[in-house]
Amino acid sequence: MKPLRKHVAIAIDGGGIKGVMVTRALTLLEQHLGRGCSEIFQLAAGTSTGSIISAGIGVGLTGNEMHQLYTELGDRVFRKTLRSRLWFLTHYRYPREPLQNALAQHLGSLTMGDLWNSSPRIDVVITAFDLLESRTRFIKPWKAEYATWPVVKAVLASSSVPTYFPVVDNRYVDGGVGSYANPCYVAAYEIKYCLGWDPAETTLISLGTGRDPHVVNVDHVNRWWVWQWLSPLLGAFMNSAADQQVHLVDTFFEDLDFRRFQIDFTRPIAMDDPSAIPELTAYGEELGRMILADKLDWSMQIQAATAPV
Repeated sequence: MKPLRKHVAIAIDGGGIKGVMVTRALTLLEQHLGRGCSEIFQLAAGTSTGSIISAGIGVGLTGNEMHQLYTELGDRVFRKTLRSRLWFLTHYRYPREPLQNALAQHLGSLTMGDLWNSSPRIDVVITAFDLLESRTRFIKPWKAEYATWPVVKAVLASSSVPTYFPVVDNRYVDGGVGSYANPCYVAAYEIKYCLGWDPAETTLISLGTGRDPHVVNVDHVNRWWVWQWLSPLLGAFMNSAADQQVHLVDTFFEDLDFRRFQIDFTRPIAMDDPSAIPELTAYGEELGRMILADKLDWSMQIQAATAPV
């Protein structure tokens, strides 16, 4: 693994239960460096499940502690009931309370401002989409408007995937509803223009939560019905937006030591499938080995190969 620079930041994608693989990968990184995540990173940016992990880093949880949290909570947060099976007839699939109670237990009553005023200071950037104002909000501990927000509220707002969980305060939903399911560009912007760090002295690690395999039969697309377009279009938007964030960082922050790591799944894994936790843990081992071997995601390799000379 290449040495980390003076400042180290992390950006973590959304993905529900697939955060299991990120926490396992971080455990391997901690073991390699002999330090906990809160000692490694001075900035953590996250969307949805990435916000849970980023907040965990902010309050001093280790990768292993967060991995245990995910494995213990998976069945409770995504408990299959009549509501979840008939979700199209209800407002949402899962109640908020199991996740909220777990967050309260592990994150406590800390506010976003408390993270900024802690010693050592840590910047935690959480994305959420504001339905009322139709815009992405970047919830940051040094911003006066968010300083009094409980960290639990910020994380719940970022994690409230529409149709999966209730809307927070009747306005805030998952940060991935906008273009920031992958928040690496948000982190790069924070590094240079908000924290004033020199990109040449900074490492930014970006962790994905898995890329589903392509299963579309293109020979039949002209015979698709309206509902058959929903999954491919959503998948195209999510993958394209995530790769676009990588491209933006790679293009406009040339001096930054930017490292993007992602896993290609062999089968689709739903964000609310706790039965996949053992499989995701194994993927986390693979992701951890990629980090330690500096094996960057192929999307970065393609960009490097096609960049103008």
